Amino acid sequence: MSLYDPRIPPAQDCVLRAVLEKFAASQHDKVFARFADGSQWTYAQTLEITRRTAAGLQALGVAQGDLVHSWLPNGPDAMRVWFGLNYLGAVYVPINLAYRGRILEHAIRVSGAKLIIAHAALVDRLQGIDLSQLAALVVVGGQAAAVSGLEQFPEQALSPLGVEPKALEREIAPWDLQSIIYTSGTTGPSKGVMSSYLHAYSSGSSWTFIGADDRQLVILPLFHVGGTGAVYSMLTRGASVAIVDTFQTDAFWDLLTQHQASFVILLGSMATLLTKRAPSPKDREHTLKTALMIPLLEDAPSFSKRFGIEIYTLFNMTEISCPIISGLNPTPLGTCGTTRPGIEARVVDDNDCEVAPGDVGELIIRADRPWSMTTGYYGDAEATARAWRNGWFHTGDAFRTDPAGNYFFVDRMKDAIRRRGENISSFEVEAEVSSHPDVQEAAAVAVPSPLGEDEVLVVVVPQPGKTVDPKALVEYLIPRTAHFMVPRYVRVVSELPRTPTQKVQKHLIRQQGLTADTWDREAAGVVVRRQKI
Repeated sequence: MSLYDPRIPPAQDCVLRAVLEKFAASQHDKVFARFADGSQWTYAQTLEITRRTAAGLQALGVAQGDLVHSWLPNGPDAMRVWFGLNYLGAVYVPINLAYRGRILEHAIRVSGAKLIIAHAALVDRLQGIDLSQLAALVVVGGQAAAVSGLEQFPEQALSPLGVEPKALEREIAPWDLQSIIYTSGTTGPSKGVMSSYLHAYSSGSSWTFIGADDRQLVILPLFHVGGTGAVYSMLTRGASVAIVDTFQTDAFWDLLTQHQASFVILLGSMATLLTKRAPSPKDREHTLKTALMIPLLEDAPSFSKRFGIEIYTLFNMTEISCPIISGLNPTPLGTCGTTRPGIEARVVDDNDCEVAPGDVGELIIRADRPWSMTTGYYGDAEATARAWRNGWFHTGDAFRTDPAGNYFFVDRMKDAIRRRGENISSFEVEAEVSSHPDVQEAAAVAVPSPLGEDEVLVVVVPQPGKTVDPKALVEYLIPRTAHFMVPRYVRVVSELPRTPTQKVQKHLIRQQGLTADTWDREAAGVVVRRQKI
């Protein structure tokens, strides 16, 4: 395929089938993927496994453009199903491993897919929900009871012997639909984000600080953009990945070295949990060279020095393509970076009018390269129109900028708290609470106030072997935060409710509200006064 438009790279640079064939020919013996069990695939083996899986999928009736569900844990099976589908020009539609009941039914119904490939341990969840649009099920990883209404196949159907995939009806184009990945569903039913090959390529190509010699430790699941985006960014570079099941604080550094990984994404609380561990002489005995820290810790320079690694940060969502990214070891406190080439960004008010630097508004984005962001939410025209109003993608995130062009995340728009006429960032409250030496992590939410507007509730998880005294925590916060940010309510729990991608499910915390074990500083007589100027 030849294109005049220089913004569109050739298929061999951005379309999975063409990229894989290119590198399988030019570096066939180079390891592309390692897995938790120690097995590994070279580029040549990856192509062979991909083609065999593609042939099996074709025999099951999958054609170019078809949507197929993958419901598999991180590992070789998840990888080969994804690659096999894309090799055919079919659309990869992974499902969150935590889904069950109505949210699982919703994901399957929205896609309209006829085939689902599921791990045996998950198949029971398909019982008793509406599967009227599905026709067939392939069970991987063992045997499972039959599911009413579905034709069932064993995993051997994905690996037929002596069968080659049939030729495509047409060449796969950079703008063809590669995947539909569901949003985290932290506030309601998940939406299916449509992504082209060019969208996936544009996200990873913005990471200019890694190259073909790097290996990324992929911690996030392959039903999440943090997992698929990580793999795709390394594939298009001819680099390599080590795919593991999950993030484990105690095993993290040993795991990096075991897989000889030089690059990793530290998302959410991962960096905080590593920082909270007691310093050790082994802190620099690892292979890691570079990390993307999202969000950037306040003490990121200390993290970099302690562990001997280079730090970058960025802002991204499933729907966009890493539009804001930092330079090496960024210093502005809390920055997400600046806009990368080809991106326009604005911080706007409720009417999409730009606000002044320093003022808080919603971040909206658009890109110069066609097809480098989502085209919308599958089967949800209303949500698509709402997100893309006035020709800009509305992130739903509150940001501010500084005169130097740095962007600073303030909060999710829906998570902002308003108390006594003041707007409060739950993100900033959580950062201060988490700085307490006995606190491992925290979540701040709004709860109704008898005076109108909101009160602040923080839910905290203590460090292992420690306890958190709510009164002592509030007294710690008083000199460190604005008076209106000091929480009225504190609850101590063993863990925060999370999605499998480690996002805190704040809507569940809000639903629980003020439980019997919630401490109230006003009832305890702790007074917080307005600080004098």
